[in-house]
Amino acid sequence: MLLAAGRGERLRPLTDTLPKCLVEVRGESLLERHLARLRDDGITHVVINLGWLGGQIVERVGSGRRYGLEVIYSQEGDNVLETGGGIHKALPFLGKHPFLVINADIITDMPLPKGELSANALGHLVMVPTPDYRDHGDFDLRDGLVCNADNAALTFSGVAVYRPEFFEGCEAGRFPLAPMLREAADAGRLSGALYEGLWADVGTRARLDALNAR
Repeated sequence: MLLAAGRGERLRPLTDTLPKCLVEVRGESLLERHLARLRDDGITHVVINLGWLGGQIVERVGSGRRYGLEVIYSQEGDNVLETGGGIHKALPFLGKHPFLVINADIITDMPLPKGELSANALGHLVMVPTPDYRDHGDFDLRDGLVCNADNAALTFSGVAVYRPEFFEGCEAGRFPLAPMLREAADAGRLSGALYEGLWADVGTRARLDALNAR
């Protein structure tokens, strides 16, 4: 699943008329970079959630055939559901097995995690070193498990694998994913890995300009 429903407030005015995931880095949109990576990694079915200016994404990607993929859209309309609610709404399209989720507004060359999870794990998060522009990280890693910490050193990359069961008991509607991740980490049910190569969150115009200047 590619999470692509966000408004991209910090990239305005660029995102006043363009979905955030269609912003281009060196002549190629963030979304299409992800689609190519997924295809090259052998993935054939992709779900994209739609919110702000989602029609432009449908116009650009269509059925996904020209990317070698089958693309299904999870429509959120004007009621964008945040990460947790967006994934929950898309569960009927994602099947009964662990599935990969990627934030569409990142750029990275990391190897994509596979769908195998340990018996106790509800999910697997890829972590990255915390960028200089952040005051603190999200989590730490200890013996292959994601854990909460007062002075966390690592940042969640926006790339993860989840079991559908992780969302059991959630009610339809708008809700964030972060509290669920923290609870699962406290229970020792999130595995994790550290990636130290190319990764950037294209969240501001300054970061976008820096990537395009390389």
